[in-house]
Amino acid sequence: MLRRLPYGANYLQWDEMAELRGAIEDKALFRYISSGTSVSSRLERLVEERLGATRALAVHNGTEALRLALMGTRPSAGDPVYIPAVTFVAVAGAVLSCGLVPVPVDVDERCALEPALLPADAQRVIVAHMEGMVGPLPQGIPYLIEDTAQAMGGRHADGRHAGTAGYAGTFSFHHAKVLTSGEGGLVVVRDPDDWELLRSYHDHGSDREHGKYPVWREGSFYGENFCANEAVAAVQLQQFRHLDEILASLEQHHRMLSTELPDRPDIRQVPRTDGDVKVSVRIELDSPELRDRALNELTDKGLPCWTLDKYFLPGHPVVRDRASVYADGFPWNLDDGSERYRPRSRDGFRATRHLLARTLCLPLAPELDAAGQAQATKEVAATLAAL
Repeated sequence: MLRRLPYGANYLQWDEMAELRGAIEDKALFRYISSGTSVSSRLERLVEERLGATRALAVHNGTEALRLALMGTRPSAGDPVYIPAVTFVAVAGAVLSCGLVPVPVDVDERCALEPALLPADAQRVIVAHMEGMVGPLPQGIPYLIEDTAQAMGGRHADGRHAGTAGYAGTFSFHHAKVLTSGEGGLVVVRDPDDWELLRSYHDHGSDREHGKYPVWREGSFYGENFCANEAVAAVQLQQFRHLDEILASLEQHHRMLSTELPDRPDIRQVPRTDGDVKVSVRIELDSPELRDRALNELTDKGLPCWTLDKYFLPGHPVVRDRASVYADGFPWNLDDGSERYRPRSRDGFRATRHLLARTLCLPLAPELDAAGQAQATKEVAATLAAL
């Protein structure tokens, strides 16, 4: 039976939870008071080794990871941050909550931000690897952040892991991600000095020694409490041990469905690269009407699928209406009308709107064995062929 979501949750096993049991028996779920090396620290070291990252830091969720990475750039209030026009609204929310202004940048057919549309003087750019599709990275950006929430384990064409090629990379363990602890996040950086700044900000701006009260020294700045929970980190550590298994099974199911899709001129498969995380097969149909018919037929048969329309940020009320919890509209009110705040698109996002209206994603099921994946593939392919 195909499950709509999630992926990693299907691999949660009580008999693999030695770290969780240890944290509970230690009666210390705050990472800085454990009797030995914290589970959070062990998770961070495993991430560094597995992804080839210089330093990693565990936080509560992927949005916090984005906020932390942005604060690490030492911005000025109202600075523009260029973000993909197609991504989850948390990206815009993270920018706004740091007192910065999100500026949508149009995307290509794989929903990756188009580097050519960025202004020459862009300082802060977030790219999002949507649906596991590892996108191109703009060059010469001082603070390039890779939002890798949906692409854990993906790779760039040069072999580097997604999330490790820019100034910082962020990851999510939300319930709908490749690995999950319900919630949870990670930020990785290349420069150890950047990590020290992020580590301080994520613990109230303090210096911290394990087992001791935080210390504030001359030159300390304020921060927030993003410190990881030991129980959640223990689940994440267990999840990481299944990453290669999940990725391999997704690849297997992707090969099956890609091969068996009906050969129709009005249904086109969006190509994936070797480095993509194959969480779905994405198809583009000739018209919004055909897309909606396919959506309804698959849903009626209990076959999971979804659209990407909800990720169109220029149409989201937070961005479209410049919504703010502040009475004075902060930080939107810091937009001075200059060119650097102008949304970046060749056609006012018309082509992207039309693309999203014709796009359908067919999720893959790593928890199924080969026979189960073959049966699911047969049902999806037959439904599309009969449209």
